[in-house]
Amino acid sequence: MDQGEQLQARLSAADGAAIVVSNVIGGGIFFTPILIAQLVPNPTAMLAAWLVGGVLAFLGAMAYAELAALRPQAGGEYVYLREAFGPLAAFLTGWTSFVAGFSGAIAAGALAFGRYLGRFIPAAGNSEPLLTLAFPILPLTISPQSLVALTLIFLISLIHYHGLGAGRFVQDGLTVLKVGFLVFLVLLGFAFGHGSAEHFAAEATISPRNWLLALIPVMFSYSGWNAAAYVAEEIREPTRGVPRALTLGTTTVIIIYLGLNLLYLFAMPIADIAQLKGGILDATGERLFTFALADLFGAFTLVSIAASLSAMILAGPRVYYAMARDGLFFSIASRVHPRRHVPAAAIWIQAGWSALLVLCGSLGELVNYTGFSVMLFAAIAVSAVFVLRFRLPHETRPFRTFGYPAAPALFVLGGSLIVLNELWNRPGPALAGILVIAAGLPLYWLMRRRSA
Repeated sequence: MDQGEQLQARLSAADGAAIVVSNVIGGGIFFTPILIAQLVPNPTAMLAAWLVGGVLAFLGAMAYAELAALRPQAGGEYVYLREAFGPLAAFLTGWTSFVAGFSGAIAAGALAFGRYLGRFIPAAGNSEPLLTLAFPILPLTISPQSLVALTLIFLISLIHYHGLGAGRFVQDGLTVLKVGFLVFLVLLGFAFGHGSAEHFAAEATISPRNWLLALIPVMFSYSGWNAAAYVAEEIREPTRGVPRALTLGTTTVIIIYLGLNLLYLFAMPIADIAQLKGGILDATGERLFTFALADLFGAFTLVSIAASLSAMILAGPRVYYAMARDGLFFSIASRVHPRRHVPAAAIWIQAGWSALLVLCGSLGELVNYTGFSVMLFAAIAVSAVFVLRFRLPHETRPFRTFGYPAAPALFVLGGSLIVLNELWNRPGPALAGILVIAAGLPLYWLMRRRSA
């Protein structure tokens, strides 16, 4: 590997959109509707939360499109925060992405894959420890389920290590399967399912506090709408390709999410959704059709999780690569493979940390602690649009976000309200997340000193 090698632009706008769709549509849409139904037991309010979340995601995507066209580099919001607010803010978003945002989500998704695989191979979902390595601070537990998760992380990382050709083929294929099944399910459910339009009748009164709280899991389910920005350097004609990828990917997700939630409500009353203990997709299939479809939904869930993991394993290393290129991460992560033209070391560093999180179950809580930081850093990144327009008024902008300044301001305002509401109503996890972010400060100063 050679640090002088560069990433190659081999992805199309459609490839970028596929990364967005797979990154967003993971396990969230199959579990968060249950939580949202508990917070807002009103069909209209529930659908409104998903619609508002989608609008916010789209406004954010358009702001990112302007920033990506202005600075078509790998790294996403790391690059935008660096340009607008300096290296410290950029490092903290990159650090959070590494420690939890990507790696933690990869670990959680890989373990979920093992659980669902247990439907077909019972041993794969077994979480009983086979071996416990009793290290003083981080005891590691090896179970059949964790071995499945580790194998999946390794195999997908290996695919993306072998270059964008293999990675793009797998990513696009998994995305087509995922989107095709969901569209087919929605159409089939409304055409032939045993549901009822009476389930859409609104009854319960919803407090603004609970509705804002519901936006947190909604936005968590939409997180990943910015995924194409991470690979901007590898998208052909990025000044046009990245905006197209973000637009197409985000719009596709919004349509699918609204369609699925309409189908959930068509299948059962919202009170029944709120009481579900398992995944909502299986319950919807059982209500609309027959129990015989349960295995089909289980197989689809495996494909969906694999597609989401593939997108994150592809996107995450581009952040660490950008950080290392600036001297703010391990220098080896800045190296690009001379033949495969991928940040090979960064891919394996992420795989290693994700594997550690799999084996150290307690660290899985990092994902819950830093969930609000996804919204926090996205809001800060979108505010970079204002900073850079003020600071660089005459620089050519191949793409300009529509509705400026109102549209990006609405996203920043909405994101700020969600973050503040989380801090006010769930201070424990939010403060724990802030501590996780702050834990990156010593590493930042160390990297800066070493770089200097």
